[in-house]
Amino acid sequence: MKTQIVQVDERHINKELIQQAGNIIQAGGLVAFPTETVYGLGGNALSSEASGKIYAAKGRPSDNPLIVHICRIEDLQPIVKEIPEAAQKLADAFWPGPLTMIFNKTKLVPYETTGGLDTVAVRMPSHPVALAFIEAAGGYVAAPSANLSGRPSPTLAKYVAEDMTGRIDMILDGGDVELGLESTIVDMTAKEPIILRPGYITREMLGNLLPSVNEDSTIMSDESGQAPKAPGMKYRHYAPRAELTIINGETSRVIEYINGELCRLKKEGHKTGVIAADDTIDKYHADIRKTIGKRNDEIGIARELYRVLREFDDEKTTVIFSEAFDTAGVGQAVMNRLLKAAGHKILQI
Repeated sequence: MKTQIVQVDERHINKELIQQAGNIIQAGGLVAFPTETVYGLGGNALSSEASGKIYAAKGRPSDNPLIVHICRIEDLQPIVKEIPEAAQKLADAFWPGPLTMIFNKTKLVPYETTGGLDTVAVRMPSHPVALAFIEAAGGYVAAPSANLSGRPSPTLAKYVAEDMTGRIDMILDGGDVELGLESTIVDMTAKEPIILRPGYITREMLGNLLPSVNEDSTIMSDESGQAPKAPGMKYRHYAPRAELTIINGETSRVIEYINGELCRLKKEGHKTGVIAADDTIDKYHADIRKTIGKRNDEIGIARELYRVLREFDDEKTTVIFSEAFDTAGVGQAVMNRLLKAAGHKILQI
């Protein structure tokens, strides 16, 4: 399959080009497109065949649900059995935006899209290109992140092309994404809403609108043995090719430990890497050192994380150590992704 890569500008959207991309979806094909979070890999959400193609292109386990992307609030009603009052409040506050909600689905959504579940995850992105593309595609686009399963999510089209060239029909290149971290996922089918995946929309922000919001127990722990109700819950995700280990503890001890390991691993022939904050990055002796920003800038760290993980792959790093980061606010989402990228390999020293 030949993959066409086309440039798109959110300030001056080429309607003819977007319609061409939408026609590919309506014909059963796959198109990668930019959102404010990461690049998505889109197919017709109402087609079991198209959803099957998404799983095949990514090498994604078929029980890992896809998120249905819509571009109008009125398009939610046909695909869900009920819109709880709490969900309407969240939609009014955060849609379009980086929030995914889970509802009980109608028969319109095939089980191939939902990973065999009776629930469906739905989001309305805020990126102008994404909204125009979804409308041109017919209003319902199933879209996980546009990367091979388990790899870091792409925040640039070049990383989509690296993973997806020859696997999909088109890539809409909209440049850098804004946030760089996948949407918050909230299960609205429970008695009280439950956060299944942390993101830019934090528990505190949700709690300002709802009387009670819970968190799934596996957010910061190892994988659950249960069937995943939302993307990113069960399988190793966001991982670089190198072995990644997170080191948590008092700063001076973390630096001493990591440098000791770097010395040992270099002697064994490894190409070493370190992920750290601005204030400590110069204290490490790795072959490749990458800062993901100021320690108190959670939004900046979130934006840089996947780019940094991809760059380590580009530079053929074989082992990586990362400092741990604060788990307050958006920092929780950063640590959630880091833990999954490391296969929950974290050392407390």
